[in-house]
Amino acid sequence: MMTTLKNLPPQSVWAHFATLCEIPRASLHEAALIAHLTEWAKARNIGAFVDEAGNLILKRAASPGCESQPGVILQGHLDMVCQVNSGTAHDFLRDPVGVVVRDGWVIAENTTLGADNGIGVALALAALEDESLVHPAIEVLLTVNEESGMDGARGLVVGTLQGTALINLDTEEWGHFYLGCAGGVDVEVRHEGELAVIPAEYALVRFAVSGLRGGHSGIDIHLGRGNAIKLLSEALRDLSAYADVRLISFEGGTARNAIPREAFAVCALPVEVAANIDEWVRHRHESWRTRFKDVDTGVTFACTYDDASPLMSVSPVSQVRLLAFMDIAANGVSRVSDDFPGVTDTSSNLGVATLSDGQFKATFKVRSLQDGRAIELSDKLVSLAQVYEFDAWQDGAYPGWTPNPSSSLLALCQRVYTAEFGQPASLQVIHAGLECGLLAASYPDLDMISFGPDIRGAHAPGERVEIESVARCWQLLKAVLLALAEAR
Repeated sequence: MMTTLKNLPPQSVWAHFATLCEIPRASLHEAALIAHLTEWAKARNIGAFVDEAGNLILKRAASPGCESQPGVILQGHLDMVCQVNSGTAHDFLRDPVGVVVRDGWVIAENTTLGADNGIGVALALAALEDESLVHPAIEVLLTVNEESGMDGARGLVVGTLQGTALINLDTEEWGHFYLGCAGGVDVEVRHEGELAVIPAEYALVRFAVSGLRGGHSGIDIHLGRGNAIKLLSEALRDLSAYADVRLISFEGGTARNAIPREAFAVCALPVEVAANIDEWVRHRHESWRTRFKDVDTGVTFACTYDDASPLMSVSPVSQVRLLAFMDIAANGVSRVSDDFPGVTDTSSNLGVATLSDGQFKATFKVRSLQDGRAIELSDKLVSLAQVYEFDAWQDGAYPGWTPNPSSSLLALCQRVYTAEFGQPASLQVIHAGLECGLLAASYPDLDMISFGPDIRGAHAPGERVEIESVARCWQLLKAVLLALAEAR
C-alpha cells in the first residue's frame, strides 16, 4: 500500500507521508525519523540541525530576488498518538502504520494513522524540496513530543528562529483559517488504597467496556461520545449498591488527550451474584446502546469468569471513594464559547485510570480558550480528589493562542485563498492545544495562522485524511509562499 500512497496526488506530499508511516514516531521516540530527515536534507543541500530541545529545524534560502523579504516558518510536530484496537497486534515502536485507500480517504483501520500531524510535516518537507516554488527564506520547525507534553515547543530557545510569519500546519478541517487555540493543563491523581482479604465463596469476574469510538479529547469532546472509564465506574458503582462487589483492578484509557475507548475491571463477587450477573450486564448494555444510539452505536459491555481464587481487593472504604470519584469527576464540555458559536470553550477528559495492588492513578486533560478557566476547572478537580483524600496536582500547563483578527498574515492568506478557490475561508479557533500558544509566549511578535486538510478520528483507530483536501492544502501553501515572496 505504500506504493499506492506515493502515487496519490500531489505525489511529493504523499511520498513524504508514506515515509512517516514507515518510520515509527511515537512521542519520545522520534530519533529514527529525525536521523532519516537530517540525511534527506543534507543530500539536498537543505540546512538541518537539532536544537537543545530535540526539535529538527530545516532551512532553505529565499528564491533569487526574494532575499529581502521577511522569512516564513512552517511548523508541525513529528510525533503521533499511538492507539490500537484490542485484538490487533501492532508495536508502535517497531511496526509501520498500515494504510488503505478507500472512497477518497487514506485510512488506518485498526490503529491511529498519524495524519495528525504527519500530513502537515509532509507538506512542509514538500515545500522545502520543490525547486519550482518561489518563496522567501523558509524555516521548517518540526517539534518533538507534542502529543504527550509539548516538550519541543516548551524548550525552543528564543532567537533560534528568524522568520516573522509562522504557518502552523496542524489543524484538521479544510476551509478554515485558525487564529486561536485552547490552552491546557493536566490533573494528576494518586492514591494508595488499603487492601482487604476477600471472603470465601467469592468468584472472579472480569468486566469489559469496549467498542466506543473515542477520539481527540479536544476537537471531539463536544460530540458526546462515551468515555469507557466513566461508563465502567458508573456501572460498578451501581452494582455495588445492591451486591458486595470487591474491586481488585481497573484499567482504562491509554492517553490523557484521547477519549478512552476501552476499560476493564477485575472484581470478586459472591458466588450466587456472579452466577446471575449476565442479566444485569445485558440490562446495563442495552441502556448504554439507547443512551449513545446517535454517537457510539458500537458500545459493548461484557463479563467473563475466572476460576482462580481471589485473595485481596481494595478495602470497601477505598473502593467507595475510587468509584465515586471516577463517576462524578467533571468530564466533557463544561462551557461553550461566547465569541465563537458552536466551539467548546472549556472541557475536561478523564483520559487514563489504573488500579493495581491498591495503587490508583488517574490523569485528566483540561482545556480552555481562556487560560484562567482551565486553571479554575483543574482546581476543582484537584479539590474533589482531595475531598476523597487522594493526592492531586496540576502539571504540564501550556497557554492558549489568543486570536489576532487584524493579523497581516491572515489578510494575505485570505486574499490568496479567495483567489485560488473563489470564496473566503472561514475564521475559527480550535479547542485543541496547538503549539502556537507556547511559540507566541517565546516570540510575541510572530504573526501566526494555521490551516490543514480534513482529518477525521484523530487520536483513535480508524483515523483518516481526505486525499482531495490534502491537494488543496498543497495548492494553498504554494500560493501563500509565492504571495509572501512578492509582498510589498
